[in-house]
Amino acid sequence: MKAKDDGPLIYLVDDDEAVRDALGMLFKSIGLKHEAYGSALDFLEHYNRARHSCLVADIRMPGLSGLELQQRLNEQHSELPIIFITGHGDVPMAVTAMKSGAADFVQKPFRDQDLIDRINKALARDLERRKGRAEQDEIRGRIALLTPREQEVMERVARGQANKVIAMDLGVSQRTVELHRARVMKKLKMRSVAELVHAIDRIGGIPKVEATGTRPGTAAAK
Repeated sequence: MKAKDDGPLIYLVDDDEAVRDALGMLFKSIGLKHEAYGSALDFLEHYNRARHSCLVADIRMPGLSGLELQQRLNEQHSELPIIFITGHGDVPMAVTAMKSGAADFVQKPFRDQDLIDRINKALARDLERRKGRAEQDEIRGRIALLTPREQEVMERVARGQANKVIAMDLGVSQRTVELHRARVMKKLKMRSVAELVHAIDRIGGIPKVEATGTRPGTAAAK
């Protein structure tokens, strides 16, 4: 059953219908939206990676197992937090899953609250990751609004170069550098060089830009 596309979502994958029904009732009783699937392949056909969510899956299933499902998601570069449900003899498999990036596992029989606690933790982790990704996208979007010359100035400011040095490097006047620098800070909505450096670190470095081609000694602003 498809849940409405609002709020966090629990994906439940288990081949045991009784387990799906029981956990579905649990999730519903505390207001958690969920979608239940009887197989990993069925889940993969309906999974929406844009949705704030986590996955609760049995580690042992016919067809595509829980570990194989995790491998498929990893191959798709999915960052969906996974909580595995394991049996008594499945702890080594759970350890393998954790090493491959699973958020957590819960061993049968388990208390309802233990599973809910793990789900809340996984959802918080997913939300934090999504917020971080949105912030990174916003920073990249602002940088994309800069002119090539402004990006050159931004790069040198982030490296700690003084305006005078930047002017000499680019072959423009110091006043021109000051104007470009002011525009950079305004477009990026940065209040200090420290904030600029932190933002660039958040996106893994300064994007490559096409050089303006100004030769040292030219005084005209680009």
